[in-house]
Order: sequence, then structure tokens, then C-alpha cells
Amino acid sequence: MTEDQKLIKFQQRIDADEKIEPKDWMPEGYHKTLFRQISQHAHSEIIGMQPEANWVLRAPSLRAKKILLAKIQDEAGHGLYLYSAAETLGLDRSEMIDMLHKGKAKYSSIFNYPVLTWADIGAVGWLVDGAAIVNQTMLAKCSYGPYARAMLRICKEEGFHQRQGYEIMAKMMNGTEAQKEMAQDAMNRWWEPSLMMFGPHDTDSPNSKDSMQWKIKVESNDRLRQRFIDRTVEQAHHIGLKVPDANLKYNKETLHWETSDINWEEFKNVVNGNGPCNHQRLSHHIKCHNEGQWVREAALAFEAKQMSNPATIK
Repeated sequence: MTEDQKLIKFQQRIDADEKIEPKDWMPEGYHKTLFRQISQHAHSEIIGMQPEANWVLRAPSLRAKKILLAKIQDEAGHGLYLYSAAETLGLDRSEMIDMLHKGKAKYSSIFNYPVLTWADIGAVGWLVDGAAIVNQTMLAKCSYGPYARAMLRICKEEGFHQRQGYEIMAKMMNGTEAQKEMAQDAMNRWWEPSLMMFGPHDTDSPNSKDSMQWKIKVESNDRLRQRFIDRTVEQAHHIGLKVPDANLKYNKETLHWETSDINWEEFKNVVNGNGPCNHQRLSHHIKCHNEGQWVREAALAFEAKQMSNPATIK
């Protein structure tokens, strides 16, 4: 079978909504695009633990501490699911982490913003995880089997995270004037970065066309962003929060909320490593990874010892 015939057959499988599995033939472009997306997603889950971990000891109640710890644990699990899915494409997890540390791989730009108050924890859960749910529900329909299956469980757990964040914001909007101001301030700072999570406009995205054709993505950036806006504006109004956009208006003809255009220069600046916390997030990850080297070595030594003595394996 020629290369062109393989490409035609591959696209026919995609068009028929068949799942592509690790041992199946796939075009180099599909493999490259898929690996870039899954590894970036995995790195984002792990880096995203950092700002929340800083608030565990400062959470306002034992219940809040337990919920936040559970959320951080979930995100660690999500990273492991996704690293495992990416490994099916032929690259070891240690190589992926090395690429991250050397700047050859990225994570979501949203995690390069500071989490300054407890209200920010609410905004991250509600807005950031809310945007992730809209994105990831679509990814659960991805053409690549291991990625799609990983997303099924991740989406369920992200739903709890989003509700936890919204609960924090709702409680603060039902509290003192200082708490209301804190909640509104967090909304003001996290609204636009959350909209950026869906990526550039479809016409400006270098990867969207191929991703849509191969059904790595099954919906466009702009359509997903609009779905998030429509849901979130209503939720904000319900608890008394103002959406920080002077041009926000409801279009009765399209039945959608219309917003100002996003500051794409800021988006590019953060993606290129110049956000408020880029250096801090990556440096912290490198430090913790290096300090944990002895744990990985001990685990490998224990495994080797067990394998050398089959009688000890149960």
C-alpha cells in the first residue's frame, strides 16, 4: 500500500468515527500534533497543582483544606493518566519532563498567573476548571483512543472541582462587603485569562485545521469559548458578580452573550515565557523533580530486587 493510499484509508477511519489505537498506522503530522497536545495537557495538570498547594495551610476551614487536598490529588492523577496516554505514542515520561524543563514543551498559560487570595482559589476552580470542562468534554470524543478514554474520568472529576470553586465564590458573595470585594477582584483578574484557555481565534490558530480534520478536536476554539461565555455569564449574574467587560451584551438574535475581543498580545507574551509566574512555576517544578530523584531510584532498585527473586512476587 502506497503512502497516499494509507493516508486515504486513515482519513476514512477518522470520518467513520473509528478510534485510532497505539499500534495503528498514523500520519507523522497526526502523531506530532497529538503528542504535543497530550504532553502539554499532562504538564498543565502537574504545574497547576502549585498555586493551589500554596493555599492548603491557609484555607479557612478544615472542610476547605480537605476539599483542596482532594482536588490537588485529583490533578496529580490526571497528569499521570495523560503522561501514560502520551507514552503510547513512543516517548518516555522522563523525556517529556526533560522537554518541559528545557523549554521544548509548554503547559497552559493560565497557570502563569498568581493566586493571591482565597477568592482566587474559587475563581480558579470555577473559571479555569469550568473552561477545562468545556474543552475536555470535547476531547473525550477525540479520535485517539487512549486520550479519549483518559478524558472520561478526568471530566467527571473536573466537574467536582468546578462546583467547589463556584461554592467558594457564592459564599463570598453572600458574606461581608470585604469578601464581596475580594470575590469581584478575583473575577476581574481571572476572567480574560480563562477565555484565553481556548486558544487563538480559529483563523489564527496554526494547528486547528489539521486537528479538526483528524478529529483530535471535534469543535473549534471559538465555538467552545462561546459556550463557556454563555454558561459562565449566567452563573456570575446569579450570585451577583459583574463580568469585567464594558462591552458585554446579550444578542437576542443569536442568543449568545457578546464580549470584547481578547488581548492577544498578553496571551502571546505569557505563552512565550513572560507571564507573572512563568519562571517561578518552572523553577519550582525543576527543584522538586531533582529533590525527588532518590525516590525514583529507590523504586527502581526495589523493582529490580523483586524481579531478581520471583519467589517474592505475589
